[in-house]
Amino acid sequence: MKQDIHCFALAVAQAGAFIHCHLSLSEYPELYRRERDNLLQNKEIQGQDPYKLAVYSTWRLSYEKLDGPARSFLQACSLLHHEGISEEMFEKAALSPVQLEDSELQDEVTHLLKQLGKHDTGWSSWTFRKVIMHLGSYSLIEYDHQNRTYGIHPLVHHWSGTTIEENGHDMQKLVLAIIALSFSLTQTDQDHKYRRKLLKHTTKSLASLKPEDIDPLVGMHIAQIYSEAGRFKEAEALRVMTMEKRKRALGNDHLDTLTSMENLANTYWYQARWSDAEALCLVVLEKRKLLLGDDHLGTLKGMENLANTYANLGRLKEAKALMVVAVKKIKRVLGDDHPDTLKAMSSLACLYLRQGHWNDAEALEVVVMEKRKRLLGDEHPQTLATMGNLAYTYRSQGRLDDAEAFGLVVTEKRKRLLGDEHPDTLWAMGNLAYTYREQGRLEDAEALEVVVIEKRKRVLGDEHPRTLQAMSHLALTYWKQGRWNDAKVLQVVTLEKLKQVLGDDHPHTLEHIAHLADTYRDLGCLKDAEALGVEVIEKMKRVLGDDHPHTLKSMSNLVTTYVARGRLKDAETLKVVVEETRKRRDES
Repeated sequence: MKQDIHCFALAVAQAGAFIHCHLSLSEYPELYRRERDNLLQNKEIQGQDPYKLAVYSTWRLSYEKLDGPARSFLQACSLLHHEGISEEMFEKAALSPVQLEDSELQDEVTHLLKQLGKHDTGWSSWTFRKVIMHLGSYSLIEYDHQNRTYGIHPLVHHWSGTTIEENGHDMQKLVLAIIALSFSLTQTDQDHKYRRKLLKHTTKSLASLKPEDIDPLVGMHIAQIYSEAGRFKEAEALRVMTMEKRKRALGNDHLDTLTSMENLANTYWYQARWSDAEALCLVVLEKRKLLLGDDHLGTLKGMENLANTYANLGRLKEAKALMVVAVKKIKRVLGDDHPDTLKAMSSLACLYLRQGHWNDAEALEVVVMEKRKRLLGDEHPQTLATMGNLAYTYRSQGRLDDAEAFGLVVTEKRKRLLGDEHPDTLWAMGNLAYTYREQGRLEDAEALEVVVIEKRKRVLGDEHPRTLQAMSHLALTYWKQGRWNDAKVLQVVTLEKLKQVLGDDHPHTLEHIAHLADTYRDLGCLKDAEALGVEVIEKMKRVLGDDHPHTLKSMSNLVTTYVARGRLKDAETLKVVVEETRKRRDES
């Protein structure tokens, strides 16, 4: 109960009077939760308390003494989170060069911002602070000196929403527009940090709005906040709305429409809906080629997005053909140090990783990481992404201490910046667990993998590829612990889901099949182990290539199976092939 009335003296006194006359202490909290507004605004239940007036009546007297700007600001704040309200947000919105697509809403936003400090030549902090001082004189707002932001007592905050009468829906759209106008979509570290601070305000402002009620530009910006927070379903709903509205207003071929389609494809990409992403990426790329030409930056970014999608679909040859061209042309257009160039180089490095070209991946990643640190900062999401990829590369090269060092840094920074359950944090934790397993720290690996699986199930779903990947990795840890039956049970369940979600020939599926073949061999099911081993090698040769590390590892494991079955001649023949292929690969 103390939390519900937030230790507000007037509310405590009123609660005491009502309980004394009407019901027990244990019954009041439930009634309060159901009838808060009625209880706090009804002076008849105040009893003999010296405050005389009901809580809401007291605030109403103060509200009636406020001028227009102070009233408008208080109403706007009731649609934000009650803490972390900053002058910065309103100033940035006032100075934004961006215009909403709904001109009437833009006029309303401009009118409110002029009341708060916007003028022809910039922004007046003095005007804004006069509004704050007016509210402060009635104890309706407080200043948080530590964070340099403003806050409103939760009860006052809730009550202030009741002062919005018929135009509540319009005020919500207006406040959401101010949030959206207050940031740019650029990728600097400060931009990312600022957008993270807006999430709680966005969630509050969106509470009862439907996606179709939102201005397309606002939807595009707010979707970015949700996407960066790992809340892809909310981002998807907003991006679908933006795309549909722009198709109707601007046509299917307008560049803004194509941008909204590309943003939606990115959301599908993060949800592992790669076929949906591919369909949109193909349309965007073809139309940009027609409208802008083959070498326009928008076209080249479209090529990069499509290449990344192909890579996730396991179509590595198609991905590389596109990616190499895109990186070369983006470098020529933007130069070696532009953030978009570095993004493309990072994508190419990830593709090298998938192909097993670890030295090539490392060389690119080191360059990208150093430049991103210098241009974006040590804690920028893209810098941390490169460090995470480099940790993966070091592990693949057998440099486990380096992999652990980078993995720990990335995991701790992502936890602090994004939270324990953000998909990027969970990726870093899973990557670190893999390194622990390779180091022989099997208990540490298992403990971390169990956490990752549970959180991925909750955040991403039971059948998301990253959830299945985490299950596959836990099974591999069981295998290394000698818990072969536990490994087999988990691997069989995971394999069926991987086949359904990714397909029989996806690289992740093939890698998992190879691990299951090892488990069968160690369980003594040699015939099953051989059959799976032969099957997976043939598929890996076709999908990944004869000299891919995964192909060679599977061939080596099949050699072990042949030996266990007493087929020594077959084992020796295959062993020679593996050694010659590895030698040829190392020399190339």
